[in-house]
Amino acid sequence: MAKKAENTNMVERFDEFKEYKHIDKATMVSVLEESFRKVLSSMFGTDENLDVIMNPDKGDVQIFQNLEVVPDGEVQNPYLQISLTDARADNDPDAEIGEEHTKEIIFADFGRRAILNLRQTLQSKILDLQKEAIYSKFKDLEGELISAEVYQTWSRETLLMDEDHNELLLPKSESIPGDYFRKGETVRAVIANVENKNNNPKIMVSRVSDQFLRALFELEVPEIHDGLINIRAVARIPGERAKIAVESYDDRIDPVGACVGVKGSRIHGIVRELRNENIDVINWTSNPSLLIQRALSPAKISSIRIDEETKNAEVFLRPEEVSLAIGKGGMNIKLASRLTGYEIDVYRETENEDNDDIYLDEFKDEIDEWVIESLKNMGLMTAKAVLETNRDILIEKADLEAETVDFVLGVLRSEFDDEATAAQAEASEPKAEEPEAEAPAAE
Repeated sequence: MAKKAENTNMVERFDEFKEYKHIDKATMVSVLEESFRKVLSSMFGTDENLDVIMNPDKGDVQIFQNLEVVPDGEVQNPYLQISLTDARADNDPDAEIGEEHTKEIIFADFGRRAILNLRQTLQSKILDLQKEAIYSKFKDLEGELISAEVYQTWSRETLLMDEDHNELLLPKSESIPGDYFRKGETVRAVIANVENKNNNPKIMVSRVSDQFLRALFELEVPEIHDGLINIRAVARIPGERAKIAVESYDDRIDPVGACVGVKGSRIHGIVRELRNENIDVINWTSNPSLLIQRALSPAKISSIRIDEETKNAEVFLRPEEVSLAIGKGGMNIKLASRLTGYEIDVYRETENEDNDDIYLDEFKDEIDEWVIESLKNMGLMTAKAVLETNRDILIEKADLEAETVDFVLGVLRSEFDDEATAAQAEASEPKAEEPEAEAPAAE
């Protein structure tokens, strides 16, 4: 009993290791056994003939050494063999040559140096396990929102600590322009990248990634969290402006309205978190022409030409709309390109074209509004743009009946024919004759 108590006390010295985070009980037991085996192997030259029995519930360990019984005087390796006399003297009176004798080892008998070696081995293995567990945990959380406390700030990065005291690094390049943090302040970011070079996990977080904006919307808008609204595309210039395209899976839900909230209640919190970053929320559509029109808001475009192969879009606007489309510092058109995936080129319409052409909305008295919207979804905003498009393309792309297309073309042509007729009539109208000069009186 005394020997067993000594081994029990030996394990209790390492009881503190049981409370390490991220390590489950089964793994802890395995680490303890492996540590004992490693130390014993270095002492005996092998651990193949050792049985290490861990009993975590009782907090003890038993170590047994299995030795071959050999004749007296023929023991060549005392770590693998035992003489017949010694085996019988060690509580095995029936031992015979060639059999196996099991001998219990009391680790504490090996002295302070062996215990210290075991402790260091155990600490090293647990530290490696902790690092692997931390890496696995945060690798699975990449792209997720996290809140952490500012621990220290340097010129190039800020060190954050989460609630489990894990270290997170926020580089200056991943901070929003204008970010200023004080020690102890709680900061939100997304886990951007997790590395584990030389078993040394490094967790990088970001506040400038598109995913950070997505995560904030998911946090603030329950419909996004519940999967009723989907964020289809995001484009950001951190700290300046952002565009986000959303769609609803429920016809009863207005996705833009849900994201903005009553009087902007939902989006205001996100804007404050992003250091007053302007956010445009638009309805997603699979129609590229319409999506580009919405992405270039608040500019109103006249017409669009799209090349699907090169992903290039040529947008034509009235002169007063060009600056709105481009935006301050080119931000609006840059974000619209990122959001839609098209390289957008803006062209200014000439004055003559503006004066001669007519916007389709002017024909709502004669053409049904849904028909006009179908044409506008093709990027055809004016009468001339429609008239210059092939009839078959109008039928196919606008999904209109041939009779409807012919009716529309007839209305539009008649408008220009009427204008031409009026102009011709005005040009051919006889001018009022001037009174003839009176002949001089005859003398």
